[in-house]
Amino acid sequence: MLITLGAILVLLLLSAFFSGSETALTAASRPLMHQLENNGNRRARMINRLNEHQERLIGAILLGNNLVNILASALATSVMIALYGEAGVAYATLIMTLLVLIFAEILPKTYAIKNADSMSLKIIPTVNALVLMLAPITRSINFLVHGVLKIFQRNSTTEDLGTSSEELRGAIELHADEDRAVDDERAMLRSVLDLAEVQVGEIMAHRKDVTMIDADQPADKVVDEVLASPFTRIPLWQGQPENIVGVLHAKALLRAVKARDDSKAKKPDEINVISLAAKPWFIPEQTTLLDQLQEFRKRHEHFALMVNEYGSFMGIVTLEDILEEIVGDISDEHDVAVPGVVLQADGSYTINGSVTIRDLNREFNWRLPDEEAATIAGLIMHESRRIPEPGQVFMFHGLKFQIAERLRQQIMSVRVIPVKGDQNPE
Repeated sequence: MLITLGAILVLLLLSAFFSGSETALTAASRPLMHQLENNGNRRARMINRLNEHQERLIGAILLGNNLVNILASALATSVMIALYGEAGVAYATLIMTLLVLIFAEILPKTYAIKNADSMSLKIIPTVNALVLMLAPITRSINFLVHGVLKIFQRNSTTEDLGTSSEELRGAIELHADEDRAVDDERAMLRSVLDLAEVQVGEIMAHRKDVTMIDADQPADKVVDEVLASPFTRIPLWQGQPENIVGVLHAKALLRAVKARDDSKAKKPDEINVISLAAKPWFIPEQTTLLDQLQEFRKRHEHFALMVNEYGSFMGIVTLEDILEEIVGDISDEHDVAVPGVVLQADGSYTINGSVTIRDLNREFNWRLPDEEAATIAGLIMHESRRIPEPGQVFMFHGLKFQIAERLRQQIMSVRVIPVKGDQNPE
């Protein structure tokens, strides 16, 4: 009897090993194992190879686990019957259920899921040998399983519930951390995934905010305006601002000025500004940021002019604009301070109507929709279905919006108050 009890103990330990191995290997971080393999870790390589054939791995572990559990239960039943007769079956069932549940399932799996990476690296040589040893049996079982599945799935249809992009988004959100640096990295990763969905029209600099120069002016006047501008690339127009004829780079103009100064024969007004300008590059407003980023790289360009479906000039988009969508605002010594968001003492925000919804969501972790409007002013007009008057208050998406300033039909400034719970505007 002592030998039988010792055998049951050994079988329970093997069951715990199989249960913990299954949990550890399935819960181990794939990115970490991939990186360890690249660094030359042989055990990580074994884990990755087994994960490529999970049917063999799971089949071998389940085969071993069920084998030892059934054998342990059979031995325990024989012992209990010898001691208590027919009632021993019930005693054996109760005792083995508790032992297997606690010591062969819950305990090893709890430990394994908390130490999945380290445990998987320790047990992988043993598990790999087991998989190779049981390979003929598991192949036969998997062949039978596939045959049964084909019978039941013949008239059924399967639908992919997610995409790789959605899986990545879910993984990013799962790795929550209070560390500000980690939070910034998560925001950048989300922005990278958004590049294929956001159109350039949502991040463009609107034409009313674009610095442009009349190419028909005297050359000295053009030089003065370029020097007064904080930008290095400036659109040139002729006749009317809609007629963009080129994009002037400040460095090209400076070269021409230098050449003019070196040549005493030339007069100041003899510089042909249009000949110095690059050919304008027009793009449709429906272009996604990912496509535009690839085009910028392909053409070695940093500057594009956006037009709508009627060919009207709408604004400009630059390489820096797209990079800012990923890493946040990029400021340099030549940037102009533009009114944006001002935090008030009472916790509310005074926001310029032209501030984009994407910037607000990224900065404050708000969840304002940006499908129908690109700016906070556009969102208010879309939600209210009207052109609001100054002082009017609206509440939607967990925020209270008070119109602070309106110029003609344009919302210039909005006071935004975060609210808790369901409240009605006053």
